[in-house]
Amino acid sequence: MTRSPTHAVRITHPERPLFETGFTKGDLVAYYRAVADVILPQLADRPVTRIRFPEGVGGARFFEKHTPRYAPAWLRRMPLSSNPGSSKPAKLVTYPFIDDVRGLEWMSNQSVIELHTPQWRAGPRGGIRNPDRLVIDLDPGEGAGLDECVVAARLIRERLAEDDLIAWPVTSGGKGLHLYTPLSGRRSSRAVQAYVGTVAKELAEVHPDTLVAEVGKEKRVDRVFIDWSQNSAARSTATPYTMRGREAPRVAAPREWEELEPGVMQLGPDEVLRRLERDGDLMARHGLGHG
Repeated sequence: MTRSPTHAVRITHPERPLFETGFTKGDLVAYYRAVADVILPQLADRPVTRIRFPEGVGGARFFEKHTPRYAPAWLRRMPLSSNPGSSKPAKLVTYPFIDDVRGLEWMSNQSVIELHTPQWRAGPRGGIRNPDRLVIDLDPGEGAGLDECVVAARLIRERLAEDDLIAWPVTSGGKGLHLYTPLSGRRSSRAVQAYVGTVAKELAEVHPDTLVAEVGKEKRVDRVFIDWSQNSAARSTATPYTMRGREAPRVAAPREWEELEPGVMQLGPDEVLRRLERDGDLMARHGLGHG
């Protein structure tokens, strides 16, 4: 188990409910401590965008990029462009990085339920590296659900295989499903985004009754939106193993393809912990877990 080096984090109001199910802030801290060994490699050297729920998921939520002024001095931070890879002027955002268990604990104590990261890692002296993974976010429209996302995922898997790319599924903990593919780091975010966009539009043309690659909720009815924009250097995706701030506690959970059968469900934190004990880290097994 990964240990906090120093400076234990004091957890305030651990009894405070964050979900209507009774899942508390203390439960959130315990979950992130338990998955530290597998989520920290996903967070390593990636700036973290957070979604805070100070009053629980039924209250206001706050989408945060900047490191707050009251953050502890030991929390690593780095100024990065708010729109990396663009030729247009952009503001600098001082993002935090989560390097160890105490970082997870501190974020949890701020009622940060969701941790989102880009597909690239920051260099040791600032700036960004080329992405080491691509991601496709499958978002079901009205009338569609996770089963339809599974059908879409299998179509995308077959198409990526034509280019010798292997995709692995992560049920998002929300409504849909994410597909991750490890990359060598030789291609820029712009090139990866363009490639995924081409694949998405191609598949949407071949399967117009099932898939859509254009923005607009009215176009998604009974179909699955292939969101390829997550590969932009300026975008971030729910980090594998992060909790999600939905009605019930759910997790962005790595899965095996064999599991994705009709009726597949999103997983909760207890289920994810049992699977980790039984199966280990699926992200690492599929070449997506290095720090």
